[in-house]
Amino acid sequence: QIKTLNATVEIATSVGGEKKGKVTDYQEITGYILVRKPDMLRMIGLFPIVRNKAFDMVSDGNRFKLSIPAKNKFYVGSAEVTKAASNPLENLRPQVIYNALLLPEIDKDEIAVLENDTETVVDSKTKKLVQQPDYVIDIIRRADAGPGWYLYRKILFERVNLVPHQQIVYDATGEIATDATYQVYRDYNGVSFPAVIEIDRPQEEYSIRLTVEKLVINEPIRDDQFALQPPPGSQLVDL
Repeated sequence: QIKTLNATVEIATSVGGEKKGKVTDYQEITGYILVRKPDMLRMIGLFPIVRNKAFDMVSDGNRFKLSIPAKNKFYVGSAEVTKAASNPLENLRPQVIYNALLLPEIDKDEIAVLENDTETVVDSKTKKLVQQPDYVIDIIRRADAGPGWYLYRKILFERVNLVPHQQIVYDATGEIATDATYQVYRDYNGVSFPAVIEIDRPQEEYSIRLTVEKLVINEPIRDDQFALQPPPGSQLVDL
């Protein structure tokens, strides 16, 4: 149903975990997200109060560009992390955001298996822990290297309303790469979409919470709205 997204969001970011030994929560900032299928994404973050750009990031699914005016740096590189940086947020790539916002279709070369499962949730009335039945789609993919197959994604659906409330993406070694949860579904011109999206990257130890303040779906987004050029005098950093 969704071809484009134009969203105003609040962006909350946390960094840290077992490796760093502590968790740092950054101040929540306002941002804008533009998405156009199949792979285009632009995300802009604004500093609180002064409303200057904290960052401006764009991707076509293969390459990405990132402008950080405060550091006077302009980053370019692959949409996928090829070599992890010591600073967790430097490992952030637009494709992680894109795939969390719009669950990728199941590819013709993937195998999908449905299983029945339950999870422990807090009952809204009694405030006690109860078992909630779920449908789980297991998506199995052939490994790029070697003949084997591996569990690539799990998508958990609530059985009552059949909306996805969690997507877990695994790497080829079986470790969790992305754990995204979806809450507070609202109707946007006949399309149900979550107002709160949490994206956790446990290996890089960062998480992002996007709270949707305003959302416009399926209005045309021009090519030039995904164009990002280095600001004059900025330092180019090729990742």
